[in-house]
Amino acid sequence: MNENEEIIRVRDLECRYGRDTILQGITFEVRHGEIFCIAGRSGCGKTTLLKNMVGLLHPSRGRISYFGRDFTGASIAERQALVKSFGLLFQNNALWMDMSLFENVALPLLIHTRLPADIRAEIVGLKLTQVGLAGQQDRFPGELSGGMQKRAALARALALDPAILFFDEPTAGLDPITAAQIDDLILEVRETEGTTIVVVSHSLPSIFHIADRMILLDTETRGILAEGQPEELAKETDHPQVSEFLKARLETNLSSKDRQSSSQIIVSQ
Repeated sequence: MNENEEIIRVRDLECRYGRDTILQGITFEVRHGEIFCIAGRSGCGKTTLLKNMVGLLHPSRGRISYFGRDFTGASIAERQALVKSFGLLFQNNALWMDMSLFENVALPLLIHTRLPADIRAEIVGLKLTQVGLAGQQDRFPGELSGGMQKRAALARALALDPAILFFDEPTAGLDPITAAQIDDLILEVRETEGTTIVVVSHSLPSIFHIADRMILLDTETRGILAEGQPEELAKETDHPQVSEFLKARLETNLSSKDRQSSSQIIVSQ
């Protein structure tokens, strides 16, 4: 698959709760194998956008497509087939607290496949090892730190080898060291699996560390304020809201990821 191939297409998306418009005119693409961040201030609609993208909410208007196939207007069967190519890590991890890590990670395999028990066990072991939890399969979520719970949730999201991974605030509530470890794990998954990754985040250290491109949502217009590569946006924008959001992070010089300036920058004036 071509690295510039468009995997996700969102066109003129509008999201409403009752009479309240949360998002409008949302248009962007996500390319194969890139890490794409959805950023913005609290209340700008980041999680609402993600929920529409994975089918937990239905947009008021507009279209979302995956691999060139319409998702928004698809039949239930077609949508379910596309959803099988997704992995989703929720902000609260959504682990079943009365189930062991083994049972949590095996759950998608039980629901979506007919693999025999020994093959399921082998896959669970591989996924837990991949996220640094080898040998922890008999432990329960309540026995784990927040960072380990996040890793367990990622192992479950990886169980079906998804083509696309969605993360909702993956480093929220974690200390800086643990957050950086989760960021590095996201990068590792992309590098080893070639997975396309969409991350909702308000954490600028995370965004600057992992994102190939980003969009910045605007609480006032309910649309996209800026789109592009984080460092380039921070350096070149003269939009006061974009500058306020990004430049302080750039000036700290804490970014640990060198990038090539290959993304077009789009800023709404």
